[in-house]
Amino acid sequence: MKKLLATSLLALVLFPVFSQQINPLIVKEDFPNQQKWVDSIYGNMSLQEKIGQLFMVDVFSSDPTSKTDKVKDLIANQYIGGVIFSKGGPMRQAKLNNEFQAASKIPLMVAMDAEWGLAMRLDSTFAYPWNMTLGAIKDNRIVEKIGERIGEHCKRLGVHINFAPVTDINTNPKNPIIGNRSFGEDKDNVTEKALAFMKGMQRAGILANAKHFPGHGDTDTDSHKTLPTINFSKERIDSIELYPYKRLINNGLSSVMVAHLNVPSLEERSDYPSSISRTIVSGILKGQLGFNGLIFTDALNMKGASNFSSPGEIDLAAFLAGNDVLLISEDIPKAHQLLVNAYREKVITEERLEHSVKKILYAKYKVGLHDYAPVDTNYLIEELNTVQDAVLYEESMEKALTVLKNEQDILPIKDLQKSSIAYVNFGDDDGSAFLDQLQQYAQVDWVKADDLDSYIKKLATYTHVIIGFHKSNASPWKDYEFTENELVWIYEIARTNKVILDVFARPYALLNLRSRANFEGIVLSYQNSEVSQQLSAQLIFGARKANGQLPVSLGPDFPLHTSIETNSMNRLQYGTPESVGMNSFTLHKIDSLARTGIYGGMTPGMQILVARKGKVVYQKNFGYHTQENKNAVKNDDVYDVASLTKILATLPLVMELVDRDVLSMDTKLSEMLPEYKNSNKKDITLKEILTHTGRLQAWIPFYIGTLDTLTKQPAAKYYSKSPSETFGLPVAEDLNMRTDYQDSIYNIIRTSELRDRPGYKYSDLPYYILKKYLEEFYGTPLDKLVQRNLYEHLGANYTTYNPLQKFSKIDIVPTEDDYSFRMQKVHGYVHDQGAAMLGGVGGHAGLFSNANDIAKIMQMYLWKGFYGGKRFFKPQTLDAFNTCYYCESDVRRGVGFDKPQLGDVGPTCGCVSMTSFGHSGFTGTLTWADPEEEIVYVFLSNRTYPSADNRKLIGSNLRSNIQSVIYDAIDFKNTDL
Repeated sequence: MKKLLATSLLALVLFPVFSQQINPLIVKEDFPNQQKWVDSIYGNMSLQEKIGQLFMVDVFSSDPTSKTDKVKDLIANQYIGGVIFSKGGPMRQAKLNNEFQAASKIPLMVAMDAEWGLAMRLDSTFAYPWNMTLGAIKDNRIVEKIGERIGEHCKRLGVHINFAPVTDINTNPKNPIIGNRSFGEDKDNVTEKALAFMKGMQRAGILANAKHFPGHGDTDTDSHKTLPTINFSKERIDSIELYPYKRLINNGLSSVMVAHLNVPSLEERSDYPSSISRTIVSGILKGQLGFNGLIFTDALNMKGASNFSSPGEIDLAAFLAGNDVLLISEDIPKAHQLLVNAYREKVITEERLEHSVKKILYAKYKVGLHDYAPVDTNYLIEELNTVQDAVLYEESMEKALTVLKNEQDILPIKDLQKSSIAYVNFGDDDGSAFLDQLQQYAQVDWVKADDLDSYIKKLATYTHVIIGFHKSNASPWKDYEFTENELVWIYEIARTNKVILDVFARPYALLNLRSRANFEGIVLSYQNSEVSQQLSAQLIFGARKANGQLPVSLGPDFPLHTSIETNSMNRLQYGTPESVGMNSFTLHKIDSLARTGIYGGMTPGMQILVARKGKVVYQKNFGYHTQENKNAVKNDDVYDVASLTKILATLPLVMELVDRDVLSMDTKLSEMLPEYKNSNKKDITLKEILTHTGRLQAWIPFYIGTLDTLTKQPAAKYYSKSPSETFGLPVAEDLNMRTDYQDSIYNIIRTSELRDRPGYKYSDLPYYILKKYLEEFYGTPLDKLVQRNLYEHLGANYTTYNPLQKFSKIDIVPTEDDYSFRMQKVHGYVHDQGAAMLGGVGGHAGLFSNANDIAKIMQMYLWKGFYGGKRFFKPQTLDAFNTCYYCESDVRRGVGFDKPQLGDVGPTCGCVSMTSFGHSGFTGTLTWADPEEEIVYVFLSNRTYPSADNRKLIGSNLRSNIQSVIYDAIDFKNTDL
């Protein structure tokens, strides 16, 4: 005890009188009141209460009452100063927190380990990226925002101190406990990230904590299990390990946690933990670095400390070394009594005790405990998981994605029409989000095999192989390494194929990778979260850029800060509404409108998509294929889009020819098709037919003339159940039409009478004419032509004519039970009778697609003819077609495009700009694009099933009501995001 007394007296030199000028716990603008409160509390405390303030006990909110009652006993009998919450849930913790605070005479300081958010310990809370991931971000403002949001989460839950940021510099790849918890191995990057995180969190009113002093980054053992040794010189430790602390302390760091480490160059006693070393705690941290904030021990029940001596003695030694808060003592009653005895025996002086207790009280005032209020549990879960968090997570993960290798510019994948792409998954975690997102851009086949030879054989025909290495995202301590089998297989696959390797694990996984020269592309995605997978897939296809830099070194191939930037190819992105200035909660109103439409019998199901600023922010499916409710609508289901075919197939091909000066707005039909030279339509121009001002008939029911006059069934003269050279046009299942009847259709159109009245009349006939012209000009059927010229480049793999040639029936939405023509369920065949009689390929109808593919085409229009690195036509061409030439005559149509109504009735909500354009379809479809707000809206349904007489969807204005919600969701205060 005499030795301890001497140690205590010597330590007094290192405990200056409490000063607001040098202490980060002072509330400068309120210091007189703060000091008055602290002095009042301290002056009314007993010795036992003062000693109790030094202890912080751990508790799980998931613990049974028998355990949590023990904490209440410690509050009542040992007067503990705080609790550190660990595993459990936010609601349970909030209620327990309130109970503990109500039981304590002096408000408790509440702490948590929430390094990447409350989710480090609690269910139902938000997880931000791990520090190693954040270390790859070049923009430290993002890290600061994350620190602030985590701080706000802590504050909402009644937590006052977060034991973060980790400031350890992870220079040892084999470090078993730090690793992903570190910002990396570069002291400057670690310091800047830790400083940004600290500033953000403390701005939110939460005390930051730098750990693990003096530096746990270069160890190969875990202090939870043993006492690690740091075998470096004082000079090395001062220049590397202590570097972040100097910067953070100079910028107002609130607290430090001292680790249990054996540091021979700093503490001469052998195997003596740094946490109880007066030389390290008081001499270096307080003396040399001038730190006057709160000093916490690391958990005293860890083997790095508890192996040192019996419970209680380690607590006293830690306090005498200069620590203020004794964290998670093994035996608080025993330790409490030991410290009381030490005080009475003058081993602990009043000055020494006052120094730490008052620091604790000053900290309590700073976090608002002088005006304590219980945690409000109303909307707690919702406020800990906000759209703001989702936006920030998306931003941080996007900026972290790092390309390490890009030979032959394999990234991003460019020529989709020339590419065949396979996905192979390795690792022990799920990669379905990655594959799903890849498949939004192109046909990507998931190739599986049980042995290497099978893999090599199956992958032989692919131009690109994307290998996803997926490891658990549950915690940063999970296994991250390739198995020996995986290393061999990946090497061999890369030897025979062009490979993009995407690693969804910590960077160190790549250290064991053999012959990295085999890989054309290597992407480091850091974590296997769903968002990380989605963003990385977007990067591979050029929708997102690569911005990150390697936070650690991975040998000579990939040194520290390796960073290869990739360019955007102008493909659709996918993300959060708030990231493009829209409100998620407002957009969710679409859900209820859609359900109302289904429950109201307007349609069996629907796909709805909204994109803004080139990013899909709402993509949902509702209902089923039919009223039988057996086949739920999915993203990759295809709908008969009816008249949307006009602007999704025929019109872009026409625009391409105008762009090439093959056609012009003034080109006459007689110039396009020689057979029109002697017709009554010879002088009608391209502009006139596409603005529906050419006096063409609105519609001709071609099918009626092919029905038996008595039975009203398809006549045997024109139809056969079996396909043949004569009957080569599939109209429906087991119903094939005469191939030569197409000529009759075109002849009927050519010889049809013009309307007597001039002016506007919507007609399908122009697109019959244009189909014939395009096919003759190119010498290629329209369905193959549009695939070759447009869809293959766009990656519109779900857009096709005659979908049964490509898809299973289960993926095709039926359109009608047809009792007027085909006398059967129309499923997989075009609904429009005229298009069906052309073998399913019409210029006006026949196309099947899904919402995502249609969005690509509409986005190409918004980008004025550019998408995926390819220009399809010039911007001025789009402008010419998107012009309302006859608005002064009350004709709202553009050239091919529909335009907003000029009065009260029309296809839109009335809230779109006049530069917007789109089209609707008979089957219950609509798509619309607005250049001014950069919005794409797609609505697909089969309102015609089971009967085309169902007009509830049309009468309800459901589609335009949804469009109105989209515009209501624009946050005009935040439109420049």
